[in-house]
Amino acid sequence: MMKFEVAPAFEAGSVAATEWPLCHVRLQDDARFPWLILIPRVKGAVELEDLSVEQRAMLIEETVRAGALVRRLGLVEKLNVGAIGNVTAQLHVHVVGRRRDDGLWPDPVWGRGPVVPYTDEERGRLLSILSSSS
Repeated sequence: MMKFEVAPAFEAGSVAATEWPLCHVRLQDDARFPWLILIPRVKGAVELEDLSVEQRAMLIEETVRAGALVRRLGLVEKLNVGAIGNVTAQLHVHVVGRRRDDGLWPDPVWGRGPVVPYTDEERGRLLSILSSSS
């Protein structure tokens, strides 16, 4: 059995945060937005249809769970949830916290820079919150 692997593109802009029953959870390394990425550990999954009915239900529950955590990571007025996959085909779901004064409101955040990486201290604090929620 092959080990689950995260597409290399995720390594460049996010950090591993925790493991949930279905998903590998990553923190997007962009201090402008509290932002998690959920990657189902299902080999070859590109589309939602590649998941079983049970896995799809679990993904929805983990997406809701991620939304609650994103609200704990920063000031959030609205959650944006998307499974786009045009750049990285591996099935993944973005859960992004937005607010009216975030600089890109109301536009989407994907591909809009410049990215502002977290300081080591802040990244560590957020990862601590995420790992304690497992």
